[in-house]
Amino acid sequence: MNLAKKKSKRYIGFLLTMILMLVLSACQSSDTSGGSGGNGSEAPIKIGILEDQSGDFSLVGIQKLHAAQLAAEEINSNGGLLGRQVEIVAPDTQSDNKRFQEMARKVILEDQVDVVMGGFSSASREAIRPIMEQNKMLYFYNNQYEGGVASKYSFNTGAIPDHQIGTLMEAVIEKYGPKVYTIAADYNFGQISADWVRSETERLGGEIVGEEFIPLGVSQFASTISRIKAADPDVLVTLLVGQEQSSFYGQWAKSGNTELPMATTVNMAQAYEHKRFDPPSLANMYVTVTFMEELGNVLSSAKEFVDKFYEKFPEDKYVGMEAETQYTGVMLWAEAVEKAGTTEVEAVIDALETGISYDGPAGTVAIDPATHHAVRNVYLAYADKEHKITFPKQWDAIVPNWLSKEKGVDLTKKDDFTQYTPLD
Repeated sequence: MNLAKKKSKRYIGFLLTMILMLVLSACQSSDTSGGSGGNGSEAPIKIGILEDQSGDFSLVGIQKLHAAQLAAEEINSNGGLLGRQVEIVAPDTQSDNKRFQEMARKVILEDQVDVVMGGFSSASREAIRPIMEQNKMLYFYNNQYEGGVASKYSFNTGAIPDHQIGTLMEAVIEKYGPKVYTIAADYNFGQISADWVRSETERLGGEIVGEEFIPLGVSQFASTISRIKAADPDVLVTLLVGQEQSSFYGQWAKSGNTELPMATTVNMAQAYEHKRFDPPSLANMYVTVTFMEELGNVLSSAKEFVDKFYEKFPEDKYVGMEAETQYTGVMLWAEAVEKAGTTEVEAVIDALETGISYDGPAGTVAIDPATHHAVRNVYLAYADKEHKITFPKQWDAIVPNWLSKEKGVDLTKKDDFTQYTPLD
């Protein structure tokens, strides 16, 4: 009897050992920290989306969130990435830079995302970029901005001065004359963009006859309009952002100045002021864009994107430049993950630095390896007195090479974590 009990105990111990080994083996096979894919039963690949779903920048933030969701849905419907589904983790950053920092840490440390994308304002980008660099987290800033960021972990897929400002100022100065007045949002985007406008205007033999920086949240512009009239410029450059500052355009039209041409890199294509304000508020406005909804009238790939966007989000009011940039940014990252065969950050960066490309809604977009910025087509858009949009000019595949040519940046050879400006 005692011998039988001993044999029984040894058999039970053997079974328990085998069960423990099977459990440990299963845990190891389901580890998704940069794994190379599986049969679809593994944990999802996570994209952290930090966008303003409320607050002053929500008009664009919601477009960008929806664009990321659309891209993820398409990836998943085509089998996912590396045999795994893609999951969006998207806390509301509320147009608040402190919350951006809090949510950046949360998605990295708690949610353990594989990549972070997001930010509309340059201030929000700069609030979280050091967090990305400290945590060696891959970060996509899928947004138009003032340019100059050179960072190992950052990829910037939107329009920058290389794409927009030289082209814009050449077009309007040649057509209307050399005297330029600039009004810009008073933070790093507006300040640095105004530096670019000044530099390009002077290069073209023009003159800055006035320059103002408007604090965020300002919505009354009577004194600014008076100063513009007094300066009598040939062109007014507007670099205004957010719902409050866009009030300028209605006040401008009421003051009777709709004959003076305006030029911008942001308005209409981002916050669709030409839709939100009655004509002729945006009359005689030029903007250099990489995408806007009306591009669908002349480009079939743009129309296809707009149609499927509204099919998924029929309550949305506009499909703007940053919606396309976000969508294309997700797709470029997905291409790099497939090429790398892993979500591991260093391997994905190596894949991105091969010059990877994606045929997007506004044409082919590729990553410039040296600067981590996008090679893109640029379109000159024009709004007439009825706010009808036309595209009188196009520039193909503009290479963002100011950082490499002027500052010697080559992120494939040397790490950098700097934002350069024209005044450096």
